[in-house]
Amino acid sequence: MEICKSIEHFRSAHARLSGASLGLVPTMGYLHAGHMALVQAAAGENEYVAASIFVNPTQFNNPEDLAKYPRNEARDLQMLQDHGVALVLLPPPEEMYPPGFQTYVHVENITRGLEGEHRPGHFRGVATVVTKLFNITQPQRAYFGQKDAQQVTVIQRMVHDLNIPVEIVVCPTVREADGLAMSSRNARLSPPERAAAAVLHKALMAAKSLYDAGEGHPDLLRQAARKVLNDEPLASPEYISAADANTLEELENPIDTPILLSMAVFIGETRLIDNVVLGHNLNPG
Repeated sequence: MEICKSIEHFRSAHARLSGASLGLVPTMGYLHAGHMALVQAAAGENEYVAASIFVNPTQFNNPEDLAKYPRNEARDLQMLQDHGVALVLLPPPEEMYPPGFQTYVHVENITRGLEGEHRPGHFRGVATVVTKLFNITQPQRAYFGQKDAQQVTVIQRMVHDLNIPVEIVVCPTVREADGLAMSSRNARLSPPERAAAAVLHKALMAAKSLYDAGEGHPDLLRQAARKVLNDEPLASPEYISAADANTLEELENPIDTPILLSMAVFIGETRLIDNVVLGHNLNPG
């Protein structure tokens, strides 16, 4: 495995692969089984796999959140090596955003609600860094998890609109035994908080059960999820959304197309997100 801390180094290493197909797994590090599932998916569809580890400062609207983001570079690199990754891009912030940097990518309508509403500037940072990563690594395919549903939709729209020749592969959310979606942020939970965090999945499943029984009104789906969350004292919901899975517009009435039921919930001081797509087999929960 070759570790590249500069763009020039990565491009030189990539050139030695002689045109072989490359699958990219972009990460912010502190890797877990969910990331490794993306690596395995990439390995099954490409001759080589590359991963990036970069805690992207431009997608954090809260400097304290950026400072607290968990990091363990040595462990991450060992995990990637154990899973057969060929190249790792591990740039410092000044390599990605050199002095005088002033160009950003902004995707419009689908970034306005959900995470975009509660984290101003977040998706501008995501779209910009992912565009840069695609330009640097030139992969045939890039792999993302369904847990970050809005991020996936934003990247798909960006790739389509800007004619970026990368196939976006979306992989199902990987969960712990109690249903909690795997996330690097889970490491910040105390033992009581970790036990309480399973309530996100329980809330989603309560709404999904209602939907599967024939109830499609978005207000009732949101209410079913909120009722479960309200029963957990350590949970403080920031939002509960039932949106059109294609446009991400919040719903007032039932629709015949898939619904993205999603939420952001504080468990103590740690903000967690999760989702399930209703009426679609992409993410059965």
